[in-house]
Amino acid sequence: MKSTVLILSALLSLFTINSAFSAQAIASDAGKVKMGVVSASGASTLDDLVAQLSTQADKQGASSFKVLSATGNNKLHGVAEIYQ
Repeated sequence: MKSTVLILSALLSLFTINSAFSAQAIASDAGKVKMGVVSASGASTLDDLVAQLSTQADKQGASSFKVLSATGNNKLHGVAEIYQ
């Protein structure tokens, strides 16, 4: 449980770092229209996981996404809501 909280905290701090991706990671969904949910698996770092989620969001035509969860030990799995 502590590792999940630590991982989620780390992901939240990454939101400002990932401005190079097309779909932007956001901390708040205020004023956004939810399009659905995307997931990614097999990432070895949090940066890789966020990049995979961004790619999935781009494929769905999203302008932004919010990471909902990140779990795993050696390989990470994550889920994000996507917004237009």
